[in-house]
Amino acid sequence: MNDPARRIITVGNMPAVEVARLVLRKEFQMGNSKTGMQIIDTALEAVKILEPSVFGDDRGFFLESWNRQAFEKAGLPGHFVQDNHSRSSQGVLRGLHFQVKHPQGKLVRVTRGEVFDVAVDMRRSSPQFGQWVGVSLSESNKRQLWVPEGFAHGFYVVSESADFQYKCTDYYNPEFERSLIWNDPEIGIQWPIVAGTEPMLAPKDAAGLPLAECDEIEDVPPRRLAA
Repeated sequence: MNDPARRIITVGNMPAVEVARLVLRKEFQMGNSKTGMQIIDTALEAVKILEPSVFGDDRGFFLESWNRQAFEKAGLPGHFVQDNHSRSSQGVLRGLHFQVKHPQGKLVRVTRGEVFDVAVDMRRSSPQFGQWVGVSLSESNKRQLWVPEGFAHGFYVVSESADFQYKCTDYYNPEFERSLIWNDPEIGIQWPIVAGTEPMLAPKDAAGLPLAECDEIEDVPPRRLAA
């Protein structure tokens, strides 16, 4: 059981071993450098894990977290308009957020601490509508998750605190933001919440709606409907 895919990737109502069989690894070259990046497919067709090559010694480490030319070559977004950085305490659950207009694709990572990061397919035309995937992102594994437009996104902090950073393909628009309730039984997300505790939620997230009552996302770019 040393395969990291078996330990960190889960999909609603599917045993981890079954999910692991769906994970495929592909390597591509980042630009013209020798810095590599693995793209790992998840059981949600359009959601990707990105695992960088990390070069380190006694002084520290170096990695290339984003390269427009290489990302576009791999079919990932090459254009972002906004970078965000949040810090959250242990037990905080943020999400699940999406925008019904001007949906945001997000490239997310953790630079301090660890979170359990979740994406839910909100595209009603998708055969995977309502399905979810969860991935551990941490400062130690240095992985990123690509969450396309048309997906709800959220995370739960499992470390003492966590710094969460992400790039967005469109601007944040509070008028169009919605919250999918974190514990909708129809979706069945298996959050790693300590037994006997409740996650700390923002008021808007505590008032989130179940999947069946959520507004439809109106204008997912066609280029993101497929993987």
